[in-house]
Amino acid sequence: MKIKKITRIIIVLMLILSLNACGAKEENRVTTKEQGGSITVIDNGDKENQDPIISVEKIERLENVEISDWLNEETVIVSKDNEKLGKMTLSELSDTYPKSLYFYNIKTKEYKPIKEQKDVLLGGGTLSADKKYLIYSEYVLGDPAYYVMNLNTKDTFCIKGKDIDFAKSAIWFGNEIAGASYKNGAYLASASGDISVLGGLKDESVFILRVTKDNVYYNTENDASLIKMNRTTKEKTKLNLKNVFNVILSDDGSKMLVLQSDNTKNTLLLCDLDGSNQVKITEGTDIGGISWSADQRMIAYNVKSAGTNATVNGLYVYDILTAKATQIAVDIQNASTSWGPKGDKLMYTQWNGKVYDSNIAYLKSSIQK
Repeated sequence: MKIKKITRIIIVLMLILSLNACGAKEENRVTTKEQGGSITVIDNGDKENQDPIISVEKIERLENVEISDWLNEETVIVSKDNEKLGKMTLSELSDTYPKSLYFYNIKTKEYKPIKEQKDVLLGGGTLSADKKYLIYSEYVLGDPAYYVMNLNTKDTFCIKGKDIDFAKSAIWFGNEIAGASYKNGAYLASASGDISVLGGLKDESVFILRVTKDNVYYNTENDASLIKMNRTTKEKTKLNLKNVFNVILSDDGSKMLVLQSDNTKNTLLLCDLDGSNQVKITEGTDIGGISWSADQRMIAYNVKSAGTNATVNGLYVYDILTAKATQIAVDIQNASTSWGPKGDKLMYTQWNGKVYDSNIAYLKSSIQK
């Protein structure tokens, strides 16, 4: 009888331990929303052995080429010298060639012209969410002018009008465009060419402008604090974010990356759209090249930091789930970045003061068992 009683006690204890272990494992799960609405659940119970490992399989270099966006997994938007058009006729630029826009196939290495124009530097091409329209800039001397192209018909229009003068900046939010303007603060534009003043900001000297379905996030040339304005009521709320020099919204509209500078260092923060739940990703003497991966899990950035013995410039990828950063390239500065659609390729383009050089890093990420 005593043996049976002891056996029952052991079985009960084993069941309790088993249930506790299952409960602990469940508590250590992290859930993140992936592109398309699917949910990925990763168990961080044994974090040391399960951190994602990001490695670089290879890097392809394109000299004297500026990559600015991805059309699909095989095709990127680039700007490069167009020697067949001859050198620029303007005396100040007579040693340079016009720059034209192309599709570049990373597999076949072939260029397909998008727009060629004599005596003009074309660049900065970025695609609408549906990949049907392209914002690009035209530059000769002075400030650039921003244009929108229908990639199917090749029809274009300049973002300008009597109510806004010219656009100071232009950025996509979905398939619409927003930016600061030289007149009346800021504007909204459709891909078909309808342009209007963004209400509530007519008297503001807008510096940064980002737009979502419900809100506008902006600051001014006189006050670098970030302000949220409701698009319907025009109610304005100053967020707990000062000295803001860049804002990058996640595609799913749930988070934002905020770059701050206090004249001694730069800080990159991850936070909610109301400025709460702030997480410091990195800080350094200079930070740039910030971009989200398509699933909003990875963040690329370029940081310059002054160490004890030397200045270090590096390109990093930060994993939100593990709060860990991996350096994928060294001696990188003045870079811009853009992720491939699947998140396994990262483009980075550098400006050395004279020319653009671009690289495509092929990344591999796995869970260490």
